[in-house]
Amino acid sequence: MEETNFLRLNKYISDSGFCSRREADQYIENRLVQINGRVAKIGQFVGPNDVVTVKGVEIEPREKEHAVYIMLNKPVGVTCTTDPTDPDNIIDFLSFGERIFPIGRLDKDSQGLILLTSDGDIVNKILRAGNNHEKEYIVTVDKPITDEFCERMSKGVPILNQVTKKCKIEKISTNVFKITLIQGLNRQIRRMCEYFGYGVKKLERVRIMNLTLNVGIGQHRDLTAEELAEINRLTKDSEKHEEKKPASKSKKSSAKKTKEISPDFKDSKGKSIKKPVKKSTTQARVGKSKPPTNTKGGKFGKRR
Repeated sequence: MEETNFLRLNKYISDSGFCSRREADQYIENRLVQINGRVAKIGQFVGPNDVVTVKGVEIEPREKEHAVYIMLNKPVGVTCTTDPTDPDNIIDFLSFGERIFPIGRLDKDSQGLILLTSDGDIVNKILRAGNNHEKEYIVTVDKPITDEFCERMSKGVPILNQVTKKCKIEKISTNVFKITLIQGLNRQIRRMCEYFGYGVKKLERVRIMNLTLNVGIGQHRDLTAEELAEINRLTKDSEKHEEKKPASKSKKSSAKKTKEISPDFKDSKGKSIKKPVKKSTTQARVGKSKPPTNTKGGKFGKRR
């Protein structure tokens, strides 16, 4: 399987332009992929004489030099999905004529820069969390922006059971600010604003890495050779930057956090009383000093 004419199944699918590797894995897990008429499994390899189908459609990789790279200014109301059952899906909206898919997502009620491609490799490089690639947004909120709001937003906000990474905030006008993120949690900016009592009226993405939005709403263009070369330069060490956390280390870190932030009981005078630790058969079997707890919920509950 080390021969160059064999490809891992998810890469084979993404190279065809059908979808990204992540989506390919989902199709495989849902038993929607077949190799030579048999249901495929995660991690399988595909040879030059194999026939691969996804959802009944036969696919084959396209040559790298024929890959497509597009910048689209997505309007509000378009969904970043390739699912044909969604009437507002981005593929039907674009009607490009070739099989492509979006790199990442942009909320249906947001607008601005979204990239689409047939190159599954570049999708993984751009989206990989450890790369810290910048994404810039212009946000309009429903009340005046304060210096305190900007400062607290920039330091990280507790949402979705975690604290967001530090980010850059710049006030543009009374109700408009610019924010630069290096992560992409679900509806992240809206949730961050809601935490401080602000509602988002308009959200537009204007930059991804070295690519700045420069087409009108609903319009698209091909990336230039120079832009693509710069993306490849910025992502060339992508795998080195991937966040790899050994399970044992992660569990230790989690246990340490639990110890530091789990609230103790308090008596009527406000004095802390340590929680009693009761050993159970589960603890003895697993060999842990504490049972799993809702650590993050406890953390944010304590903050509030």
